[in-house]
Amino acid sequence: MAKIRKFTAFIAFTFCLAFVAGSHVYAQGYYVEQPRLFYGGVVAGANFSQVDGDRYAGYRKVGANLGGIVYAHVAPKLAVSMEILFSQKGSRDNGAQYTVSEDYIITDYNIDLNYAEIPIMVNYFDKRKSNFGVGLSYSQLISSNEKVETYSTLSNTMAPIPDFNQDNHPFRKADLNVLVGGNIKLVGGLFLNVRFQYSIMPIRSNMHPELSRAPQHN
Repeated sequence: MAKIRKFTAFIAFTFCLAFVAGSHVYAQGYYVEQPRLFYGGVVAGANFSQVDGDRYAGYRKVGANLGGIVYAHVAPKLAVSMEILFSQKGSRDNGAQYTVSEDYIITDYNIDLNYAEIPIMVNYFDKRKSNFGVGLSYSQLISSNEKVETYSTLSNTMAPIPDFNQDNHPFRKADLNVLVGGNIKLVGGLFLNVRFQYSIMPIRSNMHPELSRAPQHN
């Protein structure tokens, strides 16, 4: 919890900086953008994520995506952006039950992962200031929680897989993603962002043999 509180305070500070960097002026009731090298704003939205390899297809895990963004123009239609985000990812089952061995069946599965994330992208802008970008994102794990409920075919009762817990099979502390996305300008300084990102690293390196998967974010 201490890590989350500290990062929340850092995000709030980033909001303030992004607001100052992204300030605009209004003249005679019209929105006016002042040409400048740097500008920024706040980011607020949701992640729809899944974990490759867990056999639960579909983007059913919904999490928050909050933070700030700063752009630096390097050419008339090109800008490099950097964000500082609090990002929630993970996996949620689709109601199906899966046999992981002759002895165990997974009946309920859920992963909650909270990250401090720094995406860096190169963005191309059109005449309306809408933009398209590609880049990379580095994430540091703040906290994690994994729920696995299994049914033992040996005892015919709900029973955990022996020796399975997060301490023995932890999630990686760092994550690296490739990004592609775009911002559609709606009105004034308000944009609608759509982004796809994919982890190029397994989210854990030491998987329990009963689960036998090396999942990645998607």
